[in-house]
Amino acid sequence: MKLPLRGIAPFAAGSIGMGIWVTVPGIFLLYFLTDVLAVPPLVAGLAVLLPNIVDVVLHPWVGRLSDADLARRGHRRGLMFVGCLVVLAFVAIFVVPSGLRGTPAAVWVGTALVVGNLLYAAYQVPYLATPAELGIGYHERTRLMGYRSVVITAGVLVSGVVAPLIAGDDPGVNDYARMALVLGLVMLVAMLAGIDGIVRLHRAAPAPPPEPGHGTGLLVALRDRHFRALTASYLMMAITMNLVLAALPYFAEYELGQPKFTSVLVAAFMTPAVLVTPLWVLVARRAGKQRGLLAAQGLFVAGALLPLVGGLPVVLGAMVMLGVAFAGMQLMPLSMVPDVVAASGPGGTANAGSYTGVWTAAEATGGALGPYLFSACLAVGGFVATSAGEHVTQSPTALAAVRYGFTVVPAVLMTVGVVLQRRYTLDRSAASGSDLEEVGVGRP
Repeated sequence: MKLPLRGIAPFAAGSIGMGIWVTVPGIFLLYFLTDVLAVPPLVAGLAVLLPNIVDVVLHPWVGRLSDADLARRGHRRGLMFVGCLVVLAFVAIFVVPSGLRGTPAAVWVGTALVVGNLLYAAYQVPYLATPAELGIGYHERTRLMGYRSVVITAGVLVSGVVAPLIAGDDPGVNDYARMALVLGLVMLVAMLAGIDGIVRLHRAAPAPPPEPGHGTGLLVALRDRHFRALTASYLMMAITMNLVLAALPYFAEYELGQPKFTSVLVAAFMTPAVLVTPLWVLVARRAGKQRGLLAAQGLFVAGALLPLVGGLPVVLGAMVMLGVAFAGMQLMPLSMVPDVVAASGPGGTANAGSYTGVWTAAEATGGALGPYLFSACLAVGGFVATSAGEHVTQSPTALAAVRYGFTVVPAVLMTVGVVLQRRYTLDRSAASGSDLEEVGVGRP
C-alpha cells in the first residue's frame, strides 16, 4: 500500500531535530573546543570520543528497552518522549560556565555529550524502527525514507548555514550559547512532530501483531550476516562523514583563508543533497539499493580527492559531488535496514529495536571516531589551539594536516566501506519479493 503524506510529512519532520543534533556538534564542537575554549587538539578529540564510546555500549540496551516497550504497550512512543529531553543536553554543550577553559571545559562538554547521546538514542532507536513495523514492502520503505532523507538533509543544510549566522563573526562562548538556545527550540518542535507522524503512519498501514522475538534481540541482530555487512560499511561511512563535518571549519579557515566560508561549504554540500534525493529513490527502484549505495560511495571517493587539485571553484565543485553522494548514502542504508529486519524471519519486527540499537551504536561510533581521527591529524601536524579572539600562525605541517585530513583520509576510509558493503547480498532477493509484500501476499 501507499503511505499518506499526512503521516509521512510529520514523521519526516522529526528528522529536523535529529539533523540539528548530529550536524551542529558535528561541525562546530571540535572547533568550539580548540579555537574558543583553548582545549588542546588531542584532549578535545577525547572529549568527543570518550562520551560516544560510552553511548555505543548503551545504544543496544536502548534497543532492548524499545522492544520491551513494544511488547508491553504495543508501541515505542514512551521512550521517544523521554528522548525529546536531548534538547536540554544540546543547550548545555554550548552553555559553558564562565571561566571554564582548557581541560575543565572539555570535561563539562564531554559530560553533556554523554547525557545528550543517551537521550538522542532514546528517540532515534524507536524512530528508525518504524519502517520495519509498517505493513509496507521494499519500494514503499524506500519512498518513506526518501522523504525522511530530504527533510533531514534540509535540516542539516539549514542548521549548518544558520548556526554560524546566529553565532556571528568570530564568536565567543555567549554567541554559541545563543545559537544553542535558538536551535534547541527548533529541535523540540520537530521531534514532537515526528512522534505524531509515527502515530499517523501506524494508523494508515498497521502491520499484523509481531510474533515474539526468538532469543535475545541483540544476538539475533549480530548473527544476521547481511546486517553485519551493512552495519560495518555504514560504520565506515559514519566515521568518514563525521570527519568531513568536523574538518569543514578548519579547511575554510586554514586552507582557503576564509573563516566565514564554513556556511558556504555547508550550503554547497547540502543543497544538492536535498535536490537529488528523489533521483536516488529512482536509482533504488531501477537498479536496487545496494548498487545505488556502491555508486554513491564511489562518487564520494572521487569528490573527496578533488580539492587536492586546488582553487575555490574546484573545492565548491567537490562539495557538490560530496553532497550528491551523501544523499545516496543517507537514503540507501536506512531503507535497507528494514529490509534486513523483514527478511530475518518470525519475530523480526519484535526485535526491530535491537537491530536499530546496534545500527545507531555504529552511527555513534562514527560520530566519535570521525572527529577524533581528524583531531589526531591536527595533533600530528602540530596544530596550536587558541582561545576566542586569539590568532596564531600555524606551521606548514599543521596546514598539511588540515589539507590531507580533509581529503585523503576520508577517501581511504570510504574505500574500505565499499569493500565491506560488497559482502551484503540480500538486496536482489528483497527486491524480488517486494511486490508481494506490498499487496500483503505472504504476510502472516
